[in-house]
Parts: sequence; C-alpha cells; structure tokens
Amino acid sequence: MPLFEGLGGIGLINEKNTTVVLDIGTAYTKAGFAGEYGPRIITRSEVKCRETGKNIPLFQYKNENELRHHLVDFIHKLYFRCLLVNPKDRRVVVVENLLCPTVVRNTLAKVLFRHYEVLSVLFVPSHLVALMTLGITTGLVLDLGHKEATLMPIYEGVVVFHAWQALPFGGSLIEKSLSELLLDRAVATTEDGTEHRLSSIMQDIPNRYLEDIKVRTCFVSTLERSSCLQNNKYDRSIEPPPPPPSVHYPLEGHHILTIPGTVRELAAESLFERDQDALTLATLVLNALLKCPIDTRHKLAENLVIIGGTASMKGMKHRILAEVRAAAASEQYCQILPIPSFMLHHPPAKDNYVSWLGGAILGATEAVMLRSYHRDQYLASDVVPDWCNLSFNTCEDRDEKFA
Repeated sequence: MPLFEGLGGIGLINEKNTTVVLDIGTAYTKAGFAGEYGPRIITRSEVKCRETGKNIPLFQYKNENELRHHLVDFIHKLYFRCLLVNPKDRRVVVVENLLCPTVVRNTLAKVLFRHYEVLSVLFVPSHLVALMTLGITTGLVLDLGHKEATLMPIYEGVVVFHAWQALPFGGSLIEKSLSELLLDRAVATTEDGTEHRLSSIMQDIPNRYLEDIKVRTCFVSTLERSSCLQNNKYDRSIEPPPPPPSVHYPLEGHHILTIPGTVRELAAESLFERDQDALTLATLVLNALLKCPIDTRHKLAENLVIIGGTASMKGMKHRILAEVRAAAASEQYCQILPIPSFMLHHPPAKDNYVSWLGGAILGATEAVMLRSYHRDQYLASDVVPDWCNLSFNTCEDRDEKFA
C-alpha cells in the first residue's frame, strides 16, 4: 500500500481463516494470528545450514539464492511446526522495518507467493503499527533492536520519512561490551574451589551465555550515577559510588562465574557513549525533531514510544528519557529546539513484541483485504510495491498500480 495513505476509516472483519502475522527480526521472530493478544511463538531467527547442518543466523547469506533457501526453511518451520496451519488458506501481514534491505523484502515476497502460495501479503511499517497498540496516531517511535536503533517520527498516521534517524546501537553492542568486561574482570570458580580469571579458562564467551547474562543480571544505571562513574574514570580523586552486589552464574555446568557489580552496571554504558560523529541515542531523538515541521515538534516530543527487545532492559527507558532531557537543556539544543517537556508512553505489551501486536490489530481490520498485495497481482508483475520506489508512490500512477 502507498505509505502516505492514513489508517483511518478501517473497520473490523471476521474472517474464517485468521490472518497470520509475522515479525521477522535480526535476532528473534514473532509469529501468531491477527486479533490475538500476543504471538504464538517467539523463536530465534536461525536456520539449519543445508551444507554444514549447523544453526546459522537467518540473514547470514552470500547471495539472493542462499537467502531464499534460508527463508523457505525458516517459514516452513513457522507454519508447520509452530502455527500448524496451511499457508495457502491464509493471508499474511508482515511487520517490517522501513529500512529493511530491498533484497530481503523482495525475496520474502517471492517465497510467500511462489513457494507457499499465500492468498495475499500486507507489508506494514513496524514503527507505524506500534502506535496502534496505544490508540494514537502521532508519536516519536524509537526501536532498539539487536543490531541498530532506528527512529521514525509519525504525525497523524503518516511517517515523516525525511526525519528518520539510525545508529548501530543495539543488543549486540551491549553483548560485545559485556564480553570484554567479563574477560577482563570476572572470576570463575572450579569444582575444587579454586578461583581463576575467566580469560585464563576461555578466550571467547559463546553468544548464548552473553545474552542470558545480559538479560538476567545486567541493568542500566541512572544518569547521575553514570556521571559519577565517568568523572572517577578521568579523575581518581573523585570518590566513585558504591558498586552493586556481585552475582554468581553457572557456566558450562562445572564452573561458577562471579560477575562483579561494576560489570553488570557498565555493560550497557556503551549505548550512551558518543560515536565519532558525536551522536548518541539522545541526539538521535533531538535531531529527528529538528528535521520535523516546527508545528509538529511539541506533540511529537510528548509522545515518545520506545520499543524493541533491548528496550526491555531494566532502567533503559528511564535512562534514555533522562539523557534526552539533559541533551535538550544543553547549549547545543536549548536555543534551536525549545521543547518544554518530553513524555514517554508505555505500550500494553512486552517491549519485544509491541510491533507484532500492532500488526495483529491491523490484521484484524479490513485493511488486510483492501490494502494487501494479492497473489495474482504479484504473479502478473513479479514486483512488490516499495515506498522508496517512486513508480509506486506517485499520485498519477497510484490508482493504476493498485486497481
């Protein structure tokens, strides 16, 4: 569908075969049915390599043909092992990031239409449908994913394309920082009770351990406490705040890993450090507001929505909001962006599947029939409408393309 069209005037439907909703992320995929409160399955975005037999990331591919094989195997698992439905009888809603590579989008459409012969596919922007869970049409949506953080301003149901922002800050950056801190500071206790530095036992920590340690033990400290830690880092005469308590984590069955409190606290600080262009998550929000029309900025700032799996980390939302308010009060922004207040929404779902829930809400409306791209249309043109392709977004060709 042309993305400049709003979402108003959409009514509810009652289909016999409920629409399938897919949200395929870099690290995890959410799948379920439209109209439900949560996904039926949240699974890793991994497939078994046809050559080696080992599990590899879904989007680790060398060419388009390899990506197609990955998607065929992965979607087969979703339909026949998880959802247990026939793909030919169902419509599909795909929740996607607007910055998703075109090759991924086109290959996914080819797999769904030609291999699984679905009735229709509706591609919806993840940032836009996230607002549907809140019942609002205007918001500044920040998606903290595994690989990157993307921000999209949305005003009255329309994405402000030219104001989007993105940074390579995400869960993988936290895991990389956590690995370095653990190898440098953590201690492992063996079965005989002796203690060894973790770096002397293993040179590399598997990703499955890093992710579990991050979720179970790490947190994001407050802005004030982080400032004290940074001041102590450069000036040892300043007394640092007391460290959090250490925790014990079983590692490989016979080692007990002692994770210092400083490691638990510092792992997420890499998200708030300025990069080479002096950009952070806070400047991401403020720069997006500066690119928006001046009469929309106040309303956007009062409707900040933070989603994504990394956003569920304890203290993350509070820290981002504090960073944004502090940056807005700095000399760099206080004169050019006089925003009186920033306010944060809390969606009625876990942060990692807010976009999926928005897709499930949209999939239960008439939009799934009126705005979907049908199989016969795809087979006739072999092209999927794309927002970045002007041939599908000009007013003159719109009625002809989607007749």
